[in-house]
Amino acid sequence: MSWGSELWDQFDNLEKHTQWGIEFVEKYTKFVKERSEIETNYAKQIRNLSKKYQPKKNSREDEESKYSFCRAFLTTLNELNDYAGQHEVIAENLTSQIIAELSRYLQDIKTERKMHFHDGRKAQQHIESSWKQLESCKRRFERDCKEADRAQQYFEKMDADINVTKADVEKARQQAQMRHQMASDSKGDYSSYLQKFNQEQNDHYYTIIPNIFQKLQDMEEKRIERIGVCMKTFADVDRQVLPIVGKCLDGMTKAAESIEPKDDSKQVVESYKSGFEPPGEVEFEDYGQAMKRTASDTSLTNSREGKEKPVSKSKGKLWPFIKNKNKSPNQHKEPLSHRLNDFMASKPKMHCLRSLRRGLSLKLITLNSHVRNLLEGSGPEDFSHLPPEQRRKKLQGKIDDLNKDIQKDMDQRDALTKMKDVYVKNPQMGDPASVDPRLLEIGQNIEKLQLEVQKFEGWLAEVEERMPSKSDTQRRSGIFETQNNTTVSNNCAQDRESPDGSYTEEQNSETQVIKVNTHPVPTSSTPEFDDEFDDEETLPTIGTCKALYPFEGHNEGTISVAEGELLYVIEEDKGDGWTRVRRNGEEEGYVPTSYVEVFLETNAKDS
Repeated sequence: MSWGSELWDQFDNLEKHTQWGIEFVEKYTKFVKERSEIETNYAKQIRNLSKKYQPKKNSREDEESKYSFCRAFLTTLNELNDYAGQHEVIAENLTSQIIAELSRYLQDIKTERKMHFHDGRKAQQHIESSWKQLESCKRRFERDCKEADRAQQYFEKMDADINVTKADVEKARQQAQMRHQMASDSKGDYSSYLQKFNQEQNDHYYTIIPNIFQKLQDMEEKRIERIGVCMKTFADVDRQVLPIVGKCLDGMTKAAESIEPKDDSKQVVESYKSGFEPPGEVEFEDYGQAMKRTASDTSLTNSREGKEKPVSKSKGKLWPFIKNKNKSPNQHKEPLSHRLNDFMASKPKMHCLRSLRRGLSLKLITLNSHVRNLLEGSGPEDFSHLPPEQRRKKLQGKIDDLNKDIQKDMDQRDALTKMKDVYVKNPQMGDPASVDPRLLEIGQNIEKLQLEVQKFEGWLAEVEERMPSKSDTQRRSGIFETQNNTTVSNNCAQDRESPDGSYTEEQNSETQVIKVNTHPVPTSSTPEFDDEFDDEETLPTIGTCKALYPFEGHNEGTISVAEGELLYVIEEDKGDGWTRVRRNGEEEGYVPTSYVEVFLETNAKDS
């Protein structure tokens, strides 16, 4: 149906309808613009969320990357970041494909509508002006006809009156004829203009207005069609990113499915396994036996030696600094201060005091070393501050990183060598000599890295030699299982030592807190305790050792050694990683066991 034929008299309503259509386009444009802003803000918030939970750039990130659930979460964050990018694409496409297009189209349709209605008003004004002129001609014809009728009646009246002169009659006759002529002319004008008006009116309502209305109809249909296209584009913009969004979601699902609880639990073992042997069985301590005291140095020496030998045979090493939690239900709990007073009160307990001193010294040495490493943010280059298993993994990881760097440099060297060959064959492409400095630099770097690899491989071989094999561990565990409850008569509580040789007491109502700082900490807290240690006799030599690496003994109780230096061993490693040595019969201290090669005497090994 055509607007021109059906709505020829609805000019004003069509004007209102087309104006409402333009306002609808403006409203839809505003709607799409707000949707685009929502997508932009949503993408920004998603990106900020992903960035907020990204792991920080520190050593903790390397630890977290070992676990499958941490890697899955990181993948989810990365996929979520890509997912946010797709919402940014939606916002960009909405702006470029809909908002920008509709904004330009609005300007065009407003201009076109204004032009069409201007032509319509002009045609309307023209037909109204023609109608007014027709009315004017009609009124003039009517007036002239009335004037002619009056003039004719006046002439007939004068002609019938015998008292009127002939001249007056003639004048009245001429006047009547003139009026009839004017009426005849007005009739002709009215007739011709009426015919003209009818033609113009026919053109107006059947040609001009239908054409204008047809253009308005075409404009309106194009507007509606454009709105439909924009609505389809609105949906297509979302549909275009669905494959990528689906891939992002698939990536999240795949990451979730890649989580392996078993592997993560194994990784906990790999991360925290120390390589130390499990603690041995705790021997029975007989506090009921009366302690025999003697003033004889020989009896004291024999008593100490008699107690040392069975302990070294039967007592297993414990974990470093671990507290003995195997409490005896019948054991009397006493504060550590009371037990120390008992030790200082009796000379035969000298060996126990020495063990206690060793334990306290080694604890402070190790704790101070750990605190210093934490404060400095790094440990020794050979990772000697770590347990054997962790040290082995660190060394292996360092070797792998160095090998990757070597391979990278070798690939770069091969590429530069090929480039140099090309320059040699085609001098116009470049100077072959310009590549030589870079090749020399890479070669030196490769040699340096290879030396580093050899150094770390040496440390790794040393660690692997010192680590117990699985068969040894199983054999020891079997021996421990076959042992039964054994009652040993001891005159001191040396069997209650912790693995580093220090005395371990169960916790009671008195709680003591030891503060550790990076400064050297004295191993004794009272002058009497120091005097008791000063009175103890010199330990016998049980072997010799050779320093494999230089060691700077900064902590209290340690001793500095130079590489290749020969020292006397007076106490071997008890599982804590430290060996007590003596230099020149006077200076004594502890050195890391991994830094020396120990040669024990035959009788010391047998004991």
